[in-house]
Amino acid sequence: MITSIDLFSGAGGLSLGFEAAQITPVLAVELMPDAAATYRGIFPDANVRQADIRTIDFREFRGVDIVAGGPPCQPFSIGGLRRGREDMRDFLPEFVRAVLEVRPKAFVMENVPGLASFGDYLRNVLSPLADIYAISAPQVLNAADYGVPQSRRRLVIVGNREGVEFRLPQGGPERRVPAGLVLTRAAVGEPNPSKVVFAKRPDLRPNPYHGHLFNGGGRAIQLDLPSPTILAAAGGNKTHFLDLDDLVPTYHRHLASGGAPWVGELAGARRITIQESAALQSFPPHIQFSGRRSSQYTQIGNAVPPLLAQVIGEAVRDQVFSRSRRQRMAA
Repeated sequence: MITSIDLFSGAGGLSLGFEAAQITPVLAVELMPDAAATYRGIFPDANVRQADIRTIDFREFRGVDIVAGGPPCQPFSIGGLRRGREDMRDFLPEFVRAVLEVRPKAFVMENVPGLASFGDYLRNVLSPLADIYAISAPQVLNAADYGVPQSRRRLVIVGNREGVEFRLPQGGPERRVPAGLVLTRAAVGEPNPSKVVFAKRPDLRPNPYHGHLFNGGGRAIQLDLPSPTILAAAGGNKTHFLDLDDLVPTYHRHLASGGAPWVGELAGARRITIQESAALQSFPPHIQFSGRRSSQYTQIGNAVPPLLAQVIGEAVRDQVFSRSRRQRMAA
């Protein structure tokens, strides 16, 4: 059995994918109570520590095979101030400390693509691991290229003690599935009451589904394409929506021809529900998220898509642990 520790685990998207890849989660560390409660509901046999990672001595978990997790992305995200190591939410050093204390056979770190632009800092913070692990170059994946019905770009770094030149499998457009695979006209779950209102000062782009035509950061979802990235700030006006009457292209043409912005609500529009957001993240339909509505949307938006995590987990299993098993059998 291959075992794993999930740091900054959130609701458990990474662990769900690893479990599908035959990797068993034995410990999760998560600060937020609602996310920790969701994780416990999914993995009742796992040790869930709802605590600040800085308070945990990981040496007691030596012998676990994989340490994985996504430290908070706000210090590196293009949607934030990008203060890097100056941001108090930078927990990359804590991830490295956990790996050094556990000494697993492999580690997996995921984050936003913006982390790649902090190259010098990233190399410096990972340097204590360089004498122990063969560390892959950062690779940016789009979850949509691996069958997730959502466009979501993530950076992944893998280290292993077997000296394997690790490579994540190549995805591609041929593996993309549309949002319409999991969304229908009728809402699944409790409807989201947030309205879709025309922006007073619309920002027009060539694509009708881009730009800022409506209040908040939520976008209309094209059902024949993967959804835009599900946001952790969803729940209100930043929740994506369905344009049931197909008025978004009509409104875009109106604005492009010099028409004045419309006022009021977009007819026939509805924000996607918690269950629909989870489906776009590739969570199984039986998952129950804990906490209030806003907390549930946040947990979903912060998660690693389980289907993408499965791809990563299978690659680590096959490239690192299968090689280790072959070497033991040959000895």
